[in-house]
Amino acid sequence: MVKIVVVAGGDSSLLPKNQDIYLGVDGGCLKLLKQGLPLDIAVGDFDSVSEVDLRKIQAQAKQVVQSVPEKNDTDLELALKTVFEDYPDAAVTVYGAFGGRLDHFLSNIFLPTDPDLAPYMEQIQLVDEQNRLVFRPAGSHEIQPDPTMTYVGFMPVGQGRLEITGAKYPLHPENYFLKAMYGSNEFLDQAIQVSLDRGYLVIVYSKDRG
Repeated sequence: MVKIVVVAGGDSSLLPKNQDIYLGVDGGCLKLLKQGLPLDIAVGDFDSVSEVDLRKIQAQAKQVVQSVPEKNDTDLELALKTVFEDYPDAAVTVYGAFGGRLDHFLSNIFLPTDPDLAPYMEQIQLVDEQNRLVFRPAGSHEIQPDPTMTYVGFMPVGQGRLEITGAKYPLHPENYFLKAMYGSNEFLDQAIQVSLDRGYLVIVYSKDRG
């Protein structure tokens, strides 16, 4: 499976080395170059970078996909569609998806609502120093612990009914209560079983700031 790092414009620190493909989204291209990493693909309308930086990006990127600012997709959505068009089996880790503009952050949480991205939701994860966010479609899933994180939260999208088994705080028909986000749950030295009858599930691994 091809491992692809996508760097967006939000907060991101040290990026991983030795991945197969590095893609910069708009200003995220400069983060890759600053850390001495390849810029295999540059995607965006580049309205957040200067003319000087844009020329730098165009000169150093192996491939540039430039869009107009007036479009239906965010730059990250466009980047992911570009990735999966060429690498449909890729495992994609997105850095810089948090900590910037709130509207962009919310768009990133709801990426699978785009019908072009929904088939690939299980191949996408959004990562920063405190959080790792993954997606799962409706159905039953086994959620493995992440030893680098302390908590796990579940957000059903699409008015689905969620069940959680094997966690510190289970959720069953007998104790069901409706919330938009079931946060601050914890693993009990085992995988957690979840099921959702419709929509999709956002799973957030997190830890407190060190």
